[in-house]
Amino acid sequence: MVAETMKRTRRGATVAVGEAEPKGWLGLAFILPSLLFIALLFLLPLFMAVWMSLHNWPLLGRVRFVGLANYAELLKDFQFWRSLGFTALYTAIVTSAIMAVAMPLALLVDRPLRAAGLFRTIFFLPVVIGFGAASTLWMWLLNPDNGVFAELLRGIGLIDAAPRPLESFWPALGVVVAMVVWKTAGFTMVILLTGLQAIPNDVVEAAKIDGASPLARFRRITLPLMRNSILLALVLNVTSSMLAFDQFFIITQGGPSNMTISAVFSIYLASFSSYRLGYGAAMSFVLLVVLVAISSIQLGFMGKRPEDG
Repeated sequence: MVAETMKRTRRGATVAVGEAEPKGWLGLAFILPSLLFIALLFLLPLFMAVWMSLHNWPLLGRVRFVGLANYAELLKDFQFWRSLGFTALYTAIVTSAIMAVAMPLALLVDRPLRAAGLFRTIFFLPVVIGFGAASTLWMWLLNPDNGVFAELLRGIGLIDAAPRPLESFWPALGVVVAMVVWKTAGFTMVILLTGLQAIPNDVVEAAKIDGASPLARFRRITLPLMRNSILLALVLNVTSSMLAFDQFFIITQGGPSNMTISAVFSIYLASFSSYRLGYGAAMSFVLLVVLVAISSIQLGFMGKRPEDG
């Protein structure tokens, strides 16, 4: 026999509450594996990174506690702050470029075309290629001696000497941005396409009946109703761009003159070239704080209703 405790509510009704308590433990049991998973894969590594950042932690040798010395040194590290500034510049450029390419692609494949499915596959196909493989492919294409682009330009007589875009800052950055847009725009297209297909048809038809032009419908209906999809795409692209490493490590190798060293590239150099794991951990923690701040602002916009301004 199940014992029940009768409890009188504020309005005078009597309810049984004896069976409610086990449900709370049952819910905790269901989420416990997820909590353990998060603790093992996120919280524990985060704690270890913070702990390492407080030590002089060479790859080989004695570990010494140094307190905030790594962070004090980091404040005066010109190369790290330059790499962080470059990463912010790269993030702004590549995110804008991806959104500018992905939105027209999403609008194109959302149309009732016979080959819409084929176009979606073609546009999405580069996404399945890893950044390392994609960067290596573009390095081969841009090789000034025997690359496809150089041979093509020489073959049609446009140039005598092959261009070397990786020897100057802006051309090198342009090559990396072009590669990343080619590789990732298809994924952003899918996110935006999901938002497009969630727009009610009757709203669009009503706007057509009212005589709204395609541009007016896009500005006043499509964009506002795609708000969450656009913000989600921005969050994902900004986060991945701030963590960029492979494309700069493989394509530009930090050049010219260390001007294309990203923040993660700088952490790699400190940790695995200078073998200062504690200092690299301090740099990682600062980058994490920057990412959390940026993501919090973006997620705040996602939680804000359009009518709130």
